Amino acid sequence: MPLALLALAIGAFGIGTTEFVIMGLLPEVAGDYGVSIPTAGYLVTGYALGVMFGAPLMTVLGTKVSRKRMLMLLMGLFIVGNLLSALAPAFAVMLIGRIVASLAHGAFFGIGSVVAADLVAPDKKAGAIAMMFTGLTVSNVVGVPLGTLVGQSVGWRVTFGIVAALGVVGLVGIARLVPDMPKPEGVRLRHELAAFKNVQVLLAMAMTVLGFGGVFAAITYIAPMMTHTAGFADGSVTWLLVLFGLGMVGGNLVGGKLADRALMPMLYVSLGALAVVLALFTLTAHNKLLSAVTITLIGALGFASVPPLQKRVLDQAHGAPTLASAVNIGAFNLGNALSAWLGGLVIAAGFGYTAPNWVGAVLAAGALGLALLSSALERRAGATSTVVTGSASAEQRAAIHH
Repeated sequence: MPLALLALAIGAFGIGTTEFVIMGLLPEVAGDYGVSIPTAGYLVTGYALGVMFGAPLMTVLGTKVSRKRMLMLLMGLFIVGNLLSALAPAFAVMLIGRIVASLAHGAFFGIGSVVAADLVAPDKKAGAIAMMFTGLTVSNVVGVPLGTLVGQSVGWRVTFGIVAALGVVGLVGIARLVPDMPKPEGVRLRHELAAFKNVQVLLAMAMTVLGFGGVFAAITYIAPMMTHTAGFADGSVTWLLVLFGLGMVGGNLVGGKLADRALMPMLYVSLGALAVVLALFTLTAHNKLLSAVTITLIGALGFASVPPLQKRVLDQAHGAPTLASAVNIGAFNLGNALSAWLGGLVIAAGFGYTAPNWVGAVLAAGALGLALLSSALERRAGATSTVVTGSASAEQRAAIHH
């Protein structure tokens, strides 16, 4: 079983690398194709939109095949997209390659979460999900910096060629190590869609949007914030992002382990602490040492909520969780896009480069509020169920007595 999780983590590592490495290679790509940096930025936007729309689309298309086979098909799509990007003769072709690769992203993590949870005992499901997501977090510590270095040294096309090779390793690993796990009998698309009628599923997704949105409100503008406010040199931003990635790795593993013991309390702590740390970042951003510590904490607290939120969706969509799980991955990217837009608005309004931290704090606090609301509704539903059951039992006893 651990080897099967390793295969999923390798696929996640490749996907995480291709998602974020483009940010450090935009100048090189723009120069080669003769386009502006803002135009090259469509490679980031296009990928994010592909994840949002591709997650439900690919999951629906995969309802007729086993989960293992669908994971293999998704890795094949990922390989094709990255090869297309590496060999693209024109910018438009590279953009198509990015979108093709992005279509695999959401469905891979959504279906992979279900598979990872099914590989282990019920009390270890969040930890198994975290193990798969470790590939994504480690990519920010190792894959993205190395990919950026390779791209700047010998060419960005080589970077995407290496990422495609990682996809091949992930594909072979899934084929050899992940057991064949067919979908439960009797589960159809209508059952998957029915999960979205559950208010708890929708609340969990909204928590995902706001919680991880809080992280990216700050991190999207980390370069100008650190160079203009904290006084770091331009070259230091890469290492600050490595610290952020290290925080993500630690938070992901700790969050997964603790969520198996107490899921909702783990969400209260991580989201509440994230809101506080983001608010403090408006002050600590003026000091180099405190900035470095805060960035690490943001990564840790932000990703500590990922395994519990993903497991929350799986729990609430019990019986037909695959589509809901994939859509929740798209919710992460929706949060990223929303927070980046809001952060840009407050900077453009003249509030300074630290203003997005307040945006992030408000978003994280909103996610905490939704978590508290979710628990309150769950307790109320449980109390109502207990009352109804008790009344039924009383009527049964009376009938027996008569």
